[in-house]
Amino acid sequence: QVQLVESGGGLVQAGGSLRLSCAASRGISTINTMGWYRQAPGNPREREFVAEITTGGRSNYVDSVKGRFTISRDNAKNTIFLQMNSLKPEDTAVYYCTALTASGPYWGQGTQVTVSS
Repeated sequence: QVQLVESGGGLVQAGGSLRLSCAASRGISTINTMGWYRQAPGNPREREFVAEITTGGRSNYVDSVKGRFTISRDNAKNTIFLQMNSLKPEDTAVYYCTALTASGPYWGQGTQVTVSS
């Protein structure tokens, strides 16, 4: 098992930046894939994939954030990050960290990101 705690959300104006962090309760070097999803206010039943990163450093992004968001991981600190630049109002959502393990996916409690126009 692994517990995930997100932080770094908040209110920012369009064009601004935020950096999200996700701290894991144990080492993440053996967790092949970790990532971020988001749930927008108008889609309470759907979590949208945002970005993921493997232990090898390979990353993948949804098209809408490519060139603006960067995912990274620090295995020594058991933490992954999501650097979000050039934020848009449509990025407003609750952002969830996830860890894909052999025993299944684990989720954090989420952190709110609100982008004002």
